[in-house]
Amino acid sequence: MMPNRLIISMLVFVGAFSSSLTADDWPSFRGPQGDGVIDQSLPTEWGTDKNIAWRTEIPGEGWSSPVTAGDRIYLTSAIPIVGTDENQEKQSYTLSVIIIDAVSGRLLKTIPVLEQTGGRPARIHRKNSHASPTPIIDGDKIYVHFGYQGTACLTLSGEVVWTNRELYFKPTHGNGGSPVLVSGNLIFTCDGDVEPKVVALNASNGQVAWSTPRPVSAKKTFSFCTPTVIEVDGQLQVITPGSDCVLALNPVTGETIWDVRYVGYSVVPKPIYHGGLVFISTSFDSSKMLAIRPTGSGVVTDTHVAWQLDRNVPKTPSMVAHQGLVYLISDDGIATCVEAKTGDLVYRKRIGGNYSSSPLLAGGKLYFTSEEGVTTVVGAGEEFEELGSNSLEERTLASLGVIDDSILIRTAAALYRIQE
Repeated sequence: MMPNRLIISMLVFVGAFSSSLTADDWPSFRGPQGDGVIDQSLPTEWGTDKNIAWRTEIPGEGWSSPVTAGDRIYLTSAIPIVGTDENQEKQSYTLSVIIIDAVSGRLLKTIPVLEQTGGRPARIHRKNSHASPTPIIDGDKIYVHFGYQGTACLTLSGEVVWTNRELYFKPTHGNGGSPVLVSGNLIFTCDGDVEPKVVALNASNGQVAWSTPRPVSAKKTFSFCTPTVIEVDGQLQVITPGSDCVLALNPVTGETIWDVRYVGYSVVPKPIYHGGLVFISTSFDSSKMLAIRPTGSGVVTDTHVAWQLDRNVPKTPSMVAHQGLVYLISDDGIATCVEAKTGDLVYRKRIGGNYSSSPLLAGGKLYFTSEEGVTTVVGAGEEFEELGSNSLEERTLASLGVIDDSILIRTAAALYRIQE
């Protein structure tokens, strides 16, 4: 079971909606707190013929992470429509929700939500899909987001409650960032080719609650970041990095609380909050990690950046922090640990592989999953100690999910339940 602090965090960040979530559910990207940290212990050894409870083929294409409620697992997928043009920019897809039985791995339902017609898709990056954002489960509802293609709310049994397709924007490389749910609003970034902004939809009906434009004129406006919700001095803040700036927004009104400027674009890593500091990555071209004190107002670039890390900072995977240490895995497989307060280097170690998946810290152990399907398990702490290396021999870009004492791993073709 997860400790009470996790349950409290869920209630603070999503308000009164979470009444039917249990402490063991994995309701959103990076888990119940959105930071990739849990206390329970998980398997440290597996392979194609070891500690695999089941493997289920997933129809279509998608890199959204699995989310769970009770004994059900939910994924999104873009399923090609048979008989339509197979050219990437003309192919039509059914954007769908997939429900899987967590015990048996049986695929229970494939629910069509939106249709992505041949004239609407844009070229996507080779590491992307048309179903990359991770859903959010809240009470008896699941919210699914397909970036510029649209957003929807369904019941957990699969009935569509509402859809919103009015926020279409011209994307670069496809969709990416996942939404967050706070104060009755579903909040996500719309950082496309023009007019980048952050948008909130009313979670009850899907109508636009507010829209906040980015206050900068970046040369490359596209980014794919998932916001993070924090609480500072009794006030909730939605931290939303994008090209050339990170905004802290009021979740109810969309008003900017503070703003830090930098040079960067195609920002992907989800911010984390630890020890009174917000940690963000500036991504491309030369990625830096900024540690920001979230206590200011207005543009606070010169006054509230506590420190900056310039080497081996991830452009795609998010960071993870625990007990005063921040852990990173660069896109090219260099693991770094720094002191959260100062940025002082604790260790730097190449573990190999290429990385898009965000790390998980569970039971005092770090899980780094490479694009090649290898998960390296490392002990958390000031000494680098590799505890295991586990391969599924399948391409893996999605971040890990957790159910009970098991790990959920989505590959290009299937979903695995790893269980001792």
